[in-house]
Amino acid sequence: MAGTLYICPTPIGNLDDITFRVIDTLKKVDLIAAEDTRHSIKLLNHLEIKKPMTSYHKHNIAQKSDYLINKLKEGSDIALISDAGMPGISDPGEELIKMAIEEGINVIVLPGASAFLLALVKSGFPTNRFCFEGFLPQKKKDRQKRLMEIKEEERTLVFYEAPHRIADFLEDMLEIFGDRLISISRELTKMYEETLRGHISEILSEMINRELKGEIVIVVEGYKKIEQEINIKEELEKLTAKGITNKKAVEMVAKEFNLPKNKVYKESLNK
Repeated sequence: MAGTLYICPTPIGNLDDITFRVIDTLKKVDLIAAEDTRHSIKLLNHLEIKKPMTSYHKHNIAQKSDYLINKLKEGSDIALISDAGMPGISDPGEELIKMAIEEGINVIVLPGASAFLLALVKSGFPTNRFCFEGFLPQKKKDRQKRLMEIKEEERTLVFYEAPHRIADFLEDMLEIFGDRLISISRELTKMYEETLRGHISEILSEMINRELKGEIVIVVEGYKKIEQEINIKEELEKLTAKGITNKKAVEMVAKEFNLPKNKVYKESLNK
């Protein structure tokens, strides 16, 4: 009789957030498959759990998936954990879960923390309909292509990004989405948990001058259709007539009407 694959979410920061059910499951399984055994052993030691472990990450996903499926077929119960949060969300667990289902193996998912849900709720943006994009491509060209594809998505958008790429990410988003409202959360559930809210341009200005740590969750307001076509040239002329510089007028119009700054700038050249 085949074993069961248990999907066990682990704390994303605060160790007290682990559930009693996850603890009981980790104690009873035959094997724990962890994204990084060196990281997960700290959690298991904290919980005083001693169980055989094996690594399961993006670099060994092909051979280790077959190994784990064979163990399950032999009757072993296996718990799958990631470094933090829900396995299968932006990590290799997705592949193992798919293979287990295809093989008719019982998969049980336990409830627990997931960073994107916390950040989404904390953002204050609509949660009844949202779109989770996870990590976008690292290459600028590919990232911009994906942003272009979803720029008119009306649902709230949720992204993951690494701290060293956040400025580049926001620059691309500002250019393609316009100056929308966003909420950025990091270090969720930890001592230095922080959420910044404002327009993309405002958050970008702050990000450039800071050295951040920890995975970042970006929540973006969905695209809002403009009921009537905005006469950009007319709006710019209203502002410059008041003595406002062309550069500042471009910034103000882009922010007020949620337009890409480069589009407004090009229109200013045609005055």
